Amino acid sequence: MKMTHLSQKNSFKPKKMPFGRYIKNNYDLYIMLLPALAFIIIFAYLPMYGVLMAFQDFNPAQGIAGSPWVGLKHFERFFSIYTAKQIIVNTIVLSLYSIIVSFPFPIILALMLNYSVSKRFGKMVQTVTYIPYFISITVLIGMMNIFFSPNYGIVNTVISALGGTTQTFMSDSSWFRHLYVWSGVWQNMGYSAIVYIAALSSVDPTLYEAATLDGASKLQRMRYIDIPTIMPTCVIMLLLSLGSIMGVGFEKVYLMQNDRNSAISEVISTYVYKVGLLDGRYSFSSAVNLFNSIINFTLLIFVNKVSKKISDISLW
Repeated sequence: MKMTHLSQKNSFKPKKMPFGRYIKNNYDLYIMLLPALAFIIIFAYLPMYGVLMAFQDFNPAQGIAGSPWVGLKHFERFFSIYTAKQIIVNTIVLSLYSIIVSFPFPIILALMLNYSVSKRFGKMVQTVTYIPYFISITVLIGMMNIFFSPNYGIVNTVISALGGTTQTFMSDSSWFRHLYVWSGVWQNMGYSAIVYIAALSSVDPTLYEAATLDGASKLQRMRYIDIPTIMPTCVIMLLLSLGSIMGVGFEKVYLMQNDRNSAISEVISTYVYKVGLLDGRYSFSSAVNLFNSIINFTLLIFVNKVSKKISDISLW
């Protein structure tokens, strides 16, 4: 009887607090949440009303409510043009190349800084790698035009001094993807490493002490302590990157683009800008951009489900 009574007592679960009462008890926290909630509603959800333009022949004089409906006409039109396939391929290849190259470097940098013997040197390296993040894209492209100039650029000067032939890097289509990706690695590596440095700071120091006493090398400590610790963070960051695989940034690509590399550099974001704002085909550009968003959303759900099934780590 006593055991039965104890088991019943242990299996007792407290009743959940009603939602209204929970809000009343924590009203101050919800008041602090209101500005962020209002920002999201005003700038993220209300503009989604404009998605209707993708299914209309939008006329600014008639507005969204008065413009005639055309269904999937603009989607069919986009897939029927001969450049659509090349634009989609350019977007995917550039994004995948960027993810594959740029994803490991912040992790490697964070691990190296974590094992830096001199803390002062580690902070200096972290600052030096972090500073490029604050350089604007426009200034970065200007620096690249100077460094890679065929006439006076430092890169071509070194090539000429070594007996090589100068290259037109910024206008050569074969160099576009490499310059885009590796300049992004240089600019964002230090900033991205902060997330992993913060994750490594949560490691229990006694684990390092025990591993050192057992004779573990630095590489073994990285493999068996650090990497398992930051693995959930790595997976989440990778999921977010894969979820925006079709969302290659517009500004940098557009500034690097010219007539000679446009066959490789034309991506969905630059194409939407040209046909939407420059040519004034608002409905067509809305349809292309909506297609892009749907692909990103679908990919995010898919990779999240796969990650949850394989590693039990997911965004939700």
